[in-house]
Amino acid sequence: MKQSSIIPKVTLVGAGPGSKDLITIRGLRALQQADIILYDALVDKGLLNEASANTPKIYVGKRCGHHSMVQEEINALLVASAFNYGHVVRLKGGDPFVFGRASEEIEHIESFGIPVGVVPGISSAIAVPANQGIPLTKRGVSGSFWVATATKKEGSFSNDLRLAAQSSATLVILMGLRKIDAIVTLVKEFRGGLTPLAVIQNGTLENEFCMVSTLNNMGDITSNLDVSQPGIIVIGDVVSEHPTFFEDEVQRVIASQL
Repeated sequence: MKQSSIIPKVTLVGAGPGSKDLITIRGLRALQQADIILYDALVDKGLLNEASANTPKIYVGKRCGHHSMVQEEINALLVASAFNYGHVVRLKGGDPFVFGRASEEIEHIESFGIPVGVVPGISSAIAVPANQGIPLTKRGVSGSFWVATATKKEGSFSNDLRLAAQSSATLVILMGLRKIDAIVTLVKEFRGGLTPLAVIQNGTLENEFCMVSTLNNMGDITSNLDVSQPGIIVIGDVVSEHPTFFEDEVQRVIASQL
């Protein structure tokens, strides 16, 4: 029941790319001060232990084909939780403003007069490749990078990928593993088949898994790919900075001659 002493507010907190120790200090403090926490699928569950054991924690994650709640239900729950509990922490994987639908949630919450704060998080788009030794930019190799999602709101293939593929920039594609064949086919229209490619799953976690290859040999990756797990696709010459890239390429050349 709502009490007069309750002061509703919501803080959107970026939990970082995966591992619980990659949240910011400000984000951790907000988590510890929360009266209730609504958390996403990509949040390390160990991070929830940093909050009080008495703080309610509600899972509102959305994964492909498995939505615990639709976005409208999450919006309504955020508002109700703020009025009933006080300080709501909306814990999101990565950074709230990178494909996190934060703007939609803020607009809905503020329409009820509830103040909203945002704590930025380390985006998986940058941190996950870095954790594998892949820089997104390197002097003389790549001077910029694109971060894109493979699918638009209505479910269609993102036209931005075609524009990105025509550039010389590093491509970082989130939420694209189920469309990796189509992505590679598109990129090969504008880039050579020897262009390096990496797929990283469960980034920064103990079970992190990285596969590197080239556009021409993408089958080496797809044959070992578990599309039920989250992952990031990186395409560009910077992928050759991965410690095993040239070793793997030599093995592929040797195998092709046998």
